[in-house]
Amino acid sequence: MEIVEGIGIGIAVLIAAVFVLFLRRALVTRTGGIRLNVRVTTLLDGRGWSPGFGRFSGDELRWYRMFSFAIRPKRVLSRETLLVRRRRLPEGQERFSMPADWVILSCTSQQTPIEIAMAKSTVTGFLSWLEAAPPGAVSPRLAPQDWPAA
Repeated sequence: MEIVEGIGIGIAVLIAAVFVLFLRRALVTRTGGIRLNVRVTTLLDGRGWSPGFGRFSGDELRWYRMFSFAIRPKRVLSRETLLVRRRRLPEGQERFSMPADWVILSCTSQQTPIEIAMAKSTVTGFLSWLEAAPPGAVSPRLAPQDWPAA
């Protein structure tokens, strides 16, 4: 009988953990949430992508890992220090780890290189948020002359 109780408790804990993950996702994405992958390591070519959710909060883009119980964002990208260097389509192994209609943006944030990937339809909103400035001002955050046609 003790084995059956142990299995029942284990299943209950597993169901509670899955419920918490879905609840966290709903809270993060309910206002301004987007699907966003961030490359956390570059040790292997085309690998190291971590799925998650991005949430716009004022001048910050907060990134939360998909499979994490953490309440705080894993990365915070500030609009003032984020610079988009290049945009490209997934290549090689990357094509297997993300949807076909996604675009990879090579950026720098506080002089640190970072790669983020999102759907083509999301890129437009992201770039609009990034270059938002008062009327007549020119945003130095984008370098479209380096972008290949995607």
